Amino acid sequence: MRRRSAPAGPVGAGGFPMAVAGSPAQTPKGLGAAEPFSFAETMNLVIIGLMAFLTVVDLFATQALLPALTEKYAVSAAEMGVAVNATTLGMAAAGLLVALVGQKLNRKWAIVLCLCALAVPTALLARAPDLASFAALRVVQGVLMATAFALTLAHLGETCRASASPAAFAAYVTGNVASNLFGRMLAIAAADGLGLEWNFYVFAALNIAGGALAFATISQRSQAMSSSGASALAGFLQHVRNPALLATFAIGFTILFAFIGVFTYINFEFAKPPLALPAAALCLVYFVFAPSILTTPVAGALVTRIGVRHGLWLGFSIAGLGLVLLSLKSLAPVLGGLCLVAIGTFLAQAIATGFTSRAGGAALAAASGLYLAAYFIGGLAGAAILGRLYVGYGWNMVLAGVAAALTLGAVLARALPKTR
Repeated sequence: MRRRSAPAGPVGAGGFPMAVAGSPAQTPKGLGAAEPFSFAETMNLVIIGLMAFLTVVDLFATQALLPALTEKYAVSAAEMGVAVNATTLGMAAAGLLVALVGQKLNRKWAIVLCLCALAVPTALLARAPDLASFAALRVVQGVLMATAFALTLAHLGETCRASASPAAFAAYVTGNVASNLFGRMLAIAAADGLGLEWNFYVFAALNIAGGALAFATISQRSQAMSSSGASALAGFLQHVRNPALLATFAIGFTILFAFIGVFTYINFEFAKPPLALPAAALCLVYFVFAPSILTTPVAGALVTRIGVRHGLWLGFSIAGLGLVLLSLKSLAPVLGGLCLVAIGTFLAQAIATGFTSRAGGAALAAASGLYLAAYFIGGLAGAAILGRLYVGYGWNMVLAGVAAALTLGAVLARALPKTR
C-alpha cells in the first residue's frame, strides 16, 4: 500500500498552512487534546470554519426566500420547498461519485474548481424562467457544493492526527452552522435591499471568494494522493459492509431529514398568522443559529468525554426538546425551539462526520462520499415527505415526522461505539 508523504512545511489542522508568519515547521499539537490551542492552531481552525461557510453558504440561504419565490413562480409551498432543496439531490449524487473516484482526485484543485464553477449556476438562478429551470440549477449547485464538501472532509481526515480530527471536524461543521445564520440573513437583506435577482449575484461572488480561499490556504504539498492496494470499488464495498459506518450513514439521513423539515417549512409559519412576521423581523429570527456556533465546537471534547453514542443521544435529545416548543403558537417558544433543534442537529452532525472520518480507514474519500450521499438523500426526502404533510395536514404533522426521524437516529446510534 503506497502512502502519500507527509507535508514538508508548516501545515496546520487539516493540511491548511499555518496562518501566522514564523510558525515552527513541525506537526502541531493535537487539537483534540487538553492543551490550550496556540494562536496558529486557532487560526487554522478559523480557516477550516471559513472554508465550510463559503462552501455551503448557498445551500440553506435560499430557504429564507421561500415565501417570495413561491409568489414569483406561483406554485405551492411544497413544490417550492422541493425545488429549493433540490440541491440535496445533486449533493447525494456527487457524494456517491466522490465515494467511487474521490481517491484519485487532487484535493486542492478539485475543491478550487468546484467552488469557482459554483458561481455559474448561482448567478443563473437570478434569471431562471420557471420552476423546472430553478430546480435544475439547484441540482447543479448541489453537485459542485457536495464535491468540494466531501473532498474537504476527506482532506481533513487524511491530514489530521487522530487527536486533532475532532476539533477540525467540529470547526468545519461550525462553519456550516455560521452559513445557516449569516447566509439566510444575507439572503433576506440582499433581496430586500437589492431585489430578489441581485441576491443570487451576491452569493455568486461568495462562491468565487471560496475558491480563492481554497487556492490560498490548502497546501499543495499535502495533495499528492496515494493509491491503496484495493480499488475504489473495494473501499466502497468495505464501508457498506461495516455495521457501524452503515448506521452512521443512516444517522446522517435522519439528521438532515429533521433539519430540512423544520427549517424549510417554518418559513411559511412565520409568514402567516398567528406569527406573521415582517421581512425585517424574519432576518433577525435566524439568530437562532447563533448558539450553535458556540456549542458545535465542543463536539470534539464531548466525544472524548462521553463517547460517540452518548454524544449522539445528547444531540437528538436536545433537538427533540426543541420540537415540543415548536408545537406552541407564540414567538418566544418557537424561537427557543429553533435554537434547540439547531444545537442538537449540528452537534449530532459534527459527531457523525468525525466518526466517519476516523472509521473510514484508507478509503476516506469513499467514507465521506457515502456519508454525504445518505445525508443529502435524507434532506431531499425530508423536503418531499414533510412538504406533503405540511400542505395536507399542517405544521404539527411536520413536527411528528421530524420526531420520528430523530427517534430513528437515536436507535441507530446504539450500533456505534461508546468510546470516541
